[in-house]
Amino acid sequence: MPILGIIPVLWADEQRVKHVAFWWSAVVFILSLGLWWAFDPTVGGMQMESATPWIESWGVSYSLGIDGISLFMVMLTTFMASISILASFNYIQDRQRPFYALMLILQASVVGVFLATDLFLFYVFFELTLVPMYFIIGIWGGARRIYAAIKFFLYTALGSLLMLVGILYLVYRAKMFIGAPTFAYSDLLQVPLSGTEQLWLFGAFALAFSVKVPVFPFHTWLPDAHVEAPTPGSVILAAVLLKMGTYGFLRFLLPLFPIAAQHPVVVTTMLVLAVIGIIYTACVAAVQSDAKKLVAYTSVAHMGFVVLGIFALNLNGLQGGLIVMISHGISTGALFLLLGMLYERRHTREIQEFGGIARVAPWFATAFVITALASIGVPGTSGFIGEFLALLGAFETHKVLTLVATLGVIFAAYYMLPMVQRVFFNPLDKQENREIEDLSKRELAILAPLCALMIWIGWNPTPLLDRMEPSVQVVLERLDEAILEDQARVGDEVNEPQVVDGGQE
Repeated sequence: MPILGIIPVLWADEQRVKHVAFWWSAVVFILSLGLWWAFDPTVGGMQMESATPWIESWGVSYSLGIDGISLFMVMLTTFMASISILASFNYIQDRQRPFYALMLILQASVVGVFLATDLFLFYVFFELTLVPMYFIIGIWGGARRIYAAIKFFLYTALGSLLMLVGILYLVYRAKMFIGAPTFAYSDLLQVPLSGTEQLWLFGAFALAFSVKVPVFPFHTWLPDAHVEAPTPGSVILAAVLLKMGTYGFLRFLLPLFPIAAQHPVVVTTMLVLAVIGIIYTACVAAVQSDAKKLVAYTSVAHMGFVVLGIFALNLNGLQGGLIVMISHGISTGALFLLLGMLYERRHTREIQEFGGIARVAPWFATAFVITALASIGVPGTSGFIGEFLALLGAFETHKVLTLVATLGVIFAAYYMLPMVQRVFFNPLDKQENREIEDLSKRELAILAPLCALMIWIGWNPTPLLDRMEPSVQVVLERLDEAILEDQARVGDEVNEPQVVDGGQE
């Protein structure tokens, strides 16, 4: 449906185009809310499935479905896309039609990633997200926008090539097993793969998803992309595009390659990279003078907690990772919005240029403090419950690494609270800061639901946990079944009669 919005956007005049884009995106969000009530929280498998033959000779179909993992990603995408478009009203003044058309294409592509149940369709949507984001950064970005856009495109596109090879190999094996080519996710789950095949395929898929997350050391494209992107681009990049990588871990990597996903070397490697990312980027964030770059580095740290929870390979860890994905999308998206609003007023992002803003813009300060506390993970906010569950799950299996990762929570306070102090509560000693206006009604309408969600999820995460638990259990059952099947296969090989000389066993 977002794609259809391109038509009225391209036909609307310059004065109305932003309103047309916003209301179209808002309608898509309202329709996505219906998924919440239509969704059966007791079912762990796919719901509301639809499949239309597309390229029948290849076994490709336009197949969509939703479960407790993708439900929240779709709702987060439609919500944050609407918020991003509303926030762009003052920021985007030139070439508005192509900008809003690209935003709707981006929204449709990301929703497609989260709904696709055909791997060919998934890959098409996964790659399609690169195109609008490339142009959003490259045309409406900052001074180094071309460099940042090319770096973003090359990192993520090249990282996906190995995944394409892996998908094609899976389809080849499916043809050998089933007798016909198929890209259907449900069919590919049934394809028997040796442990070696799983390890190679795991590596191919993991590289693509790790670059997208991004996992350390594939993170270097992200700070440049965030800093140079326009505010709406930064919001949608942080809120939903990064989640495509961790969603890929949950949806495809663990279920398709369960033996490889539980290999001790693989698990330890992913956890170590997650912990390094948490600690390293937190330290780098602490020394940034540019507020937007500081928040950009925090994204890598937060996504490190998601990876930590996922590769804990238990209920607490996976649910914690999902909650962090949702919380990070809301809180970090809000931080980029607030910094964009601050930049519109002062035309600088240097922390030292601010001070005492709470005295002249109390609502601005209130929204920033709530968002910063959620980003840190203070109890009572959405950030706390997700990180707590992720750490709890990881502690069950890897105690030392979890204890090291816990330092990331302390470091988060170390880099976030001083920024809040310097920007809002230091002496009001610059005339430019005395003239800063408080939040407008439109800005309050943007930030109020975000702050409300941060608090509501922090105090009442049960509705989210109840809906995602059955689907998470399906992933865990897939992992357990794979181990039992592998043990049975090894046992059969050990017990197989051995023929010795003379034909005797």
